[in-house]
Parts: sequence; C-alpha cells; structure tokens
Amino acid sequence: MGVDVLLMRVHQPGTSPRRRRLTEVAAFVDDTDAFARLCTGSGLPMLGRVDPYGSLRLTSVEMDQLTGELGVLQGRVTDATDRRILAEVSELGLRCAANGSTELYFEGD
Repeated sequence: MGVDVLLMRVHQPGTSPRRRRLTEVAAFVDDTDAFARLCTGSGLPMLGRVDPYGSLRLTSVEMDQLTGELGVLQGRVTDATDRRILAEVSELGLRCAANGSTELYFEGD
C-alpha cells in the first residue's frame, strides 16, 4: 500500500498529447508504507490528495504548496525515519519546482 514518488521529465513536442513522453529522473520508493501513512493522516489539503491505491500527478507550479505542507508535516513528526522520508520527498518537490518541464507522480499500489 506504499506510495512511490517519481520525478518525471516531460517531453512533448507540439500540443498533441499523443507525442507526450515521460522519462524518470529520480524516485522515492515507499517500501514500508510510511509515506502513505504520513499523507493519509496529515490533515493537509495537498498531501490529503495522495491516494495509496491510485495515482496523482502534480506540475512544477504546485510544488510551493506541496513543499510547504511537507515542511509542516516534518515539524509535526518526531520519528527520525519519518523526517528523512519527508525530506527526501521534499527534495524531489524542490527539483520539480526548479524545472518547468518536470512533474511529480505519486503512484499507489
């Protein structure tokens, strides 16, 4: 039931979605389901949209809100492993925010 986070580079020459190609740049794999648990229990709007059984795609424009919520959640947790997980996902969000041709994908099981 984990939620993997994938930083994807979008290649889309022209406007046709048929020519859209994605390349994985970096990933966080949620082996222990900890990130999924943190998201569902966060009570925060953006993280609450993360579905442990579905997919969510966020663009670079949405990264300010996402990284802000990850920071809030990081301040709430006391477990060092949970803090490390949130820091890793936040780093992917910052990388996405810095490049308009990337998107962040949250893939549930």
